[in-house]
Amino acid sequence: MAIAKIVGIETEYGVSTPGPDPDQISASSALVNAYAATVAQRTVWDFDDESPGLDARGMPTISGMAPMIETHLANTVLTNGARFYVDHAHPEYSSPECRTALEAVRYDLAGEHVLRVAMRVAKERSPAGTEIVVYKNNSDGKGNSYGCHENFLVDRDVPFGDVVRAMVPHLVTRIIYSGAGKVGAETSATRARGTTFQISQRAEFMEEVVGLETTLKRPIVNTRDEPHGDPKRYRRLHVIVGDANMSQVATFLKLGTTALLLGALEDLGPSVFPEPPADPVHAIHELSVDLEMTAKFELSGGGASSALETQWALYELSERYVRDGGAACVGGDDEASSILSRWHDALVGLRGDPESLATTVDWIAKRRLVEGYRARHGLDASDARLHALDLQYHDLRPERSLAMRAGLEVLVDPAEAAEAATSPPRDTRAFFRGSCLQRFPQQIVTANWDSLVFDLGTDPLRRVPMMDPLRGTAAHTEALLARSETAAQLLDALGS
Repeated sequence: MAIAKIVGIETEYGVSTPGPDPDQISASSALVNAYAATVAQRTVWDFDDESPGLDARGMPTISGMAPMIETHLANTVLTNGARFYVDHAHPEYSSPECRTALEAVRYDLAGEHVLRVAMRVAKERSPAGTEIVVYKNNSDGKGNSYGCHENFLVDRDVPFGDVVRAMVPHLVTRIIYSGAGKVGAETSATRARGTTFQISQRAEFMEEVVGLETTLKRPIVNTRDEPHGDPKRYRRLHVIVGDANMSQVATFLKLGTTALLLGALEDLGPSVFPEPPADPVHAIHELSVDLEMTAKFELSGGGASSALETQWALYELSERYVRDGGAACVGGDDEASSILSRWHDALVGLRGDPESLATTVDWIAKRRLVEGYRARHGLDASDARLHALDLQYHDLRPERSLAMRAGLEVLVDPAEAAEAATSPPRDTRAFFRGSCLQRFPQQIVTANWDSLVFDLGTDPLRRVPMMDPLRGTAAHTEALLARSETAAQLLDALGS
């Protein structure tokens, strides 16, 4: 039986500061430090368990190693169980582990709330009142792309080759409802085509089908073998091909469909999945510029398919899987039904009337805004003002964001998202991590996904391992935490 599909999102945000020579790293650090100043006690990240160079295909070569983690940059752990830090030149919010796609949407929105608070506090702390503006997008318009990475818990018994075989058809074609949209192009090949609008922001930056890197030779399927859990039981599928979505429905679909298909893979095997493209990298490049969604790509086993045809096949597979009892892996019947219903509605709309999805699909909402503005002002499709409009769609400032004025459907109330910025999910180990940080901030010196390290004032430090994402939930630990008035009492109880 498929294991629970714990999910989460890591979002690298774009930043902009005034001046001719902005320092992105300093601006990102200012944001993280500004938000950290709002919490009672700053707990730093514990890097002892980090292993970004491990490759699911086996030991990598030196040239295939992932970049070194920049441990000297600003980072902190939040009371909702998330991590907020500087990754290269971007502030990154890594959501806590979530049991369902809908809950993951809530904690993704909590990240947006965190960044808005960080912007406000950073401006207040700046002697000159300098404003750092944050964008939830994936490229700076100058050829630099940054990621929105998804994470899914997968059974270690599933061979990694089967994961690649099953998931490539989905990851290549789901952009038709999860793409964030993009004015123009940034890679030479896409610019040479005269492209003026794309479905996906990340697609043109994909260079490999499978690989370890995330900043160079970006792969459709990332091989980082860092499970953040018991490595004998779990692997973590680290998906870097997706766009950062402003649409809550798009985020829900992106996570929910992928989680459901991973459950189907674990229970049914890879043979039930549709054939992957013969050249997945070429296919995702082509699909991103195919606004009519009629292009066909060659299949590895012969024949051809369109993105819509592949998605319909994946939907029908998932529908059968849920009908035969597969809903538990994504959180139960209600969650599975919601995923399937939203998926079906998206595919029907894309097939018959794409404009009907302007409230749920980012690229359609953005294109409507761009084309309306272009027509009103008689602009050429390559006009710089359209690129500025694109960027403004992703602006996190409520008074400036075009996405917030585009009529996008809301799944999570803003008050719930704000609450989630400080309170952890209840159905994963994030509950224990976040609750401990709330109750005993002075005694926790470091934290990461797998453990907490306590300092009770006497040697030695005490590490509490959390190797199972489904342990440490409210059901497991809430009563224990309530009985423990001090960290020492909690550790004594855990030890007994």
